[in-house]
Amino acid sequence: MWWTTPTLLHAIAAPASFSQRQRGRIVCRCLRYVMATARKSWHFAQNIYKAVSRTDDKDPHMPIALITGCSSGIGRALADAFKATGYEVWATARKVDDVAALSAAGFIAVQLDVNDKLALEQLAAGLEHSGLDVLINNAGYGAMGPLLDGGVQALQRQFETNVFSVVGVTRALFPALRRNKGLVVNIGSVSGVLVTPFAGAYCASKAAVHALSDALRLELAPFGVQVMEVQPGAIASSFAKNASHEAEQLISEQSPWWPIRESIRARARASLDNPTPATEFARDLLKAVQHTHPPRLLRLGNGSRLLPLMAWLLPKGLLDMGLRKRFGLNADL
Repeated sequence: MWWTTPTLLHAIAAPASFSQRQRGRIVCRCLRYVMATARKSWHFAQNIYKAVSRTDDKDPHMPIALITGCSSGIGRALADAFKATGYEVWATARKVDDVAALSAAGFIAVQLDVNDKLALEQLAAGLEHSGLDVLINNAGYGAMGPLLDGGVQALQRQFETNVFSVVGVTRALFPALRRNKGLVVNIGSVSGVLVTPFAGAYCASKAAVHALSDALRLELAPFGVQVMEVQPGAIASSFAKNASHEAEQLISEQSPWWPIRESIRARARASLDNPTPATEFARDLLKAVQHTHPPRLLRLGNGSRLLPLMAWLLPKGLLDMGLRKRFGLNADL
């Protein structure tokens, strides 16, 4: 919280040798932080108020879908598909510009950091009376690069966004889902089934999402809330661009894997290999959501069936041999 920020603590415990001017600067820095935090909370509250106002006037028979991570790619395609079918779509994004674009497109746009507990509480309050029919936990990114280069910090950041947020968002919106006997859709990945080098953190996070989906499906069943796990293959989106950016942050001459850096880059771009259009993915997912009995597991997109089949059929040694050759790990470094 703001009262524990280093700036305020420094102001309180500033050495006597500090001049009045130095103390003043520290206090001013702290006040700017407090004002920025208050402004952010105010803007979020305004968004929720507008959303609730619109919900009060909506058709009581119009189903409500909330989708996280709608700035582009899969999230935006899903938002478009659900809206076109008659859903009231609450679309979230982190950046102000993306939220503005979503609002202009007719969505109930909410600026949301999926790990912000206070923001999630406010979001849940906005859906308290209307309930929620479909929650799609889509927000996430791919941390690429050797596991040991990224270390625990990169792994923790990956899990905070891809894994912990799934539990946090679902927990916050559970009362709304329970009210409408809704459906939770968790976007996993075939990367959580067939693990590849230079994507260890991402693969682990998606494997965790798959396990959490199984647990949630069992635990929420008594409340009439269903859970669907989706394992996409290669889907056309900005994922590869963002993953490449993540990889470049880790690639350095000090890395033991520097000699095969192009293999690391190739793994980050792997989703560009004949990807399924995001609109096609969204259409097929929407169809599954609207089914009388939604599937527990859904695999969509290029490679979504073949890769899990390979992981199941091939002996570990043979699979390792192929992956090592594919990513330049079949020779000493």
